[in-house]
Amino acid sequence: MHHFNPPHRPHRHRHRRTGLLAIAFATLAVTAAPANAGDVTPDAARMDQIIRASSDSDAFSGSVLVARDGEILLDQGYGLANREWNIPNAGDTKFRLASVTKQFTAVSVLLLSERGLVDVDAPVKTYLPDAPATWDAVTVKDLLAHTSGIPNFTSFEDYAALATQPTTVTALIGRFRDLPLDFTPGEQFAYSNSGYVLLTAIIEKVSGQTYAEFVAANLFQPLGMADTGYDTHAAILPQRASGYTPTDDGIVNADYTDMTVPQGAGGLYSTTRDLLKWEQGLFGATVLKAESLARLTTPNLNDYALGLQVRTIDGRRVISHSGGIQGFNTYLGYDADARTTVVVLGNLNGSAPDKIGADLMSLARGGTVTLPGERQAIAVSGEALAAYAGVYEVTPGFGFTVVEADGKLTAQATGQQASELFAESPDAFFLTVVDARIIFSRDAAGAVDGLVLHQGGHEIPARKK
Repeated sequence: MHHFNPPHRPHRHRHRRTGLLAIAFATLAVTAAPANAGDVTPDAARMDQIIRASSDSDAFSGSVLVARDGEILLDQGYGLANREWNIPNAGDTKFRLASVTKQFTAVSVLLLSERGLVDVDAPVKTYLPDAPATWDAVTVKDLLAHTSGIPNFTSFEDYAALATQPTTVTALIGRFRDLPLDFTPGEQFAYSNSGYVLLTAIIEKVSGQTYAEFVAANLFQPLGMADTGYDTHAAILPQRASGYTPTDDGIVNADYTDMTVPQGAGGLYSTTRDLLKWEQGLFGATVLKAESLARLTTPNLNDYALGLQVRTIDGRRVISHSGGIQGFNTYLGYDADARTTVVVLGNLNGSAPDKIGADLMSLARGGTVTLPGERQAIAVSGEALAAYAGVYEVTPGFGFTVVEADGKLTAQATGQQASELFAESPDAFFLTVVDARIIFSRDAAGAVDGLVLHQGGHEIPARKK
């Protein structure tokens, strides 16, 4: 399989021994939404068709829900919750949420702030007095926004070996507390699960409850989320999905992860229907005060707010987060303008939930999505193709080399093999070996000056050197 693997894309809780979420070429074919997109009636049949394209090829297994203004447009299970017993996924199937958990942790901190128990702008040592001196300038907000500089313990070389072992919040903190910061707090963005373990410790310290007790009493019970909680392998949990991982030899049961490890960075489970209750409660202002909700959803660095990603897509504000843990990948998104919720919970590792989530959000906005088999290549002269040739830089040391030869255009990611690009419209190309698109941009003079790789629900821009 051909892959374009950009450098670290850290928007998820990574509990795997291999780079299962290494981003491959994947599509997000979106047209500009019409001005009245909020009035468009989304096509549920088309949504189902888009999901089944992934499900039928065994790239996706899970449950999906789309709702707008409280009306459920799609509520469907795809594939199997348990492949050994042939049990299908459904709207009440429970999935591990992985990093979708982070928004619950962030909301918990803001609730404690509303009660006068936590100052989000105060140093971490205010609540964890034994914090090392290197953290003196690290604030609670830095932890929430991934701007602390505290090294991410799930990226450590010994992480895979330790992920199967029972632990405690104190022991987890011990893994990274004595390490130097990666940068001056507040100056850069670097996704860090370590920060959310520290937030777990703060929540427990100031509330006098365990993290699991606090979120249950203050978030899940008030919203009637009876199918949501902190996961543990030992519990008998009705409708629990089994997690699976693709390998070169076929799909296998995912590696074991001890659920004392992820904590408030990725330890919760839920259902698509419960997560709709969550979105309705959160954005319906029944969970937080208006000023707290505004702070939760105001972007800081890298479009990251507090436990949530906030981007403007087609002129619409989309608030979302993804997650990945052994056997599970998740996506939860909310279009604040159209009051639309998209939930994609998968029990098969891969990028499909991100891709499906972005595609469904586009359809709900009135945009279009094109499946790989529906694309038609158009003829473009070699002379026209030559204008796209060049080196496009994503980050120093990683980019794409685009070459025109014999009337064909190829793109090659750093350290990977070249793949042919096929034109489907001016400046828009697709691949056939894998599911992906590249859209070229031009400057005011009409010269090609960059590209955007669309894959797995993400957009990766690169500037022409």
